[in-house]
Amino acid sequence: MAVYAVVQVDVTDPEAYGKYAELAGPAVTKYGGEFLARGGEVVVKEGTTRARCVLIRFDDMETAQAFYDGPEYQEALSHGLPASERDYKFVEGV
Repeated sequence: MAVYAVVQVDVTDPEAYGKYAELAGPAVTKYGGEFLARGGEVVVKEGTTRARCVLIRFDDMETAQAFYDGPEYQEALSHGLPASERDYKFVEGV
């Protein structure tokens, strides 16, 4: 069953976050992820959001978890986490 990474980000240090972005994209690709939305316009109808929203499709939860926990993405996070405030979750599809 497909799994979607739902990510909402407020970037606090654009320079450092640029290094995260440089590393995160190839990590997503390595694990078969597909960006469905990546920083486009967001219109909030209810509730709140962060400035940047990303949606990534993975084949299944196991692959999504392997991506997140893998060394490639963990290296990216070492740059991204200190440079942002984020909400990151995996959601199973239907």
